[in-house]
Amino acid sequence: MNKHAPRSPNPIDVHVGTRVRLRRQVMKMSQEKLGDQLGVTFQQVQKYERGANRVGASRLWKMSQVMDVPVGFFFDGLGQVGAATEFAEDDQLPIVYDFINSTDGVNLAKAVSQIKNKAVRRQILELARSLAKDSAADEEG
Repeated sequence: MNKHAPRSPNPIDVHVGTRVRLRRQVMKMSQEKLGDQLGVTFQQVQKYERGANRVGASRLWKMSQVMDVPVGFFFDGLGQVGAATEFAEDDQLPIVYDFINSTDGVNLAKAVSQIKNKAVRRQILELARSLAKDSAADEEG
């Protein structure tokens, strides 16, 4: 095997990196600011977020402190049974996962999480479901 051949990132490293990016965006923190607080360059933060570089245990601990989340936050969504790279049981998870990690997903999550009234949050969910059904019907007809 060519030792200079590019290797694909480990799926767990990609997952952790995606969670780092999600939390950083929710906090409206730049890669540069996060890097400064961790003692690394913003380029290193980019590599963590892509999963190109693994986050060591001590750095992950520091990230959890800087980002005010438990260390387990970075592993949320990984399956508990079977191979370590399996996602949770819901077949829709990859679709949800891709959306929540998009800019629209992050912005929507931030906005909805600021609504304190649970009934209003549920109304937003029902509106989204209704719009999705209407959109699917339009495509079929």
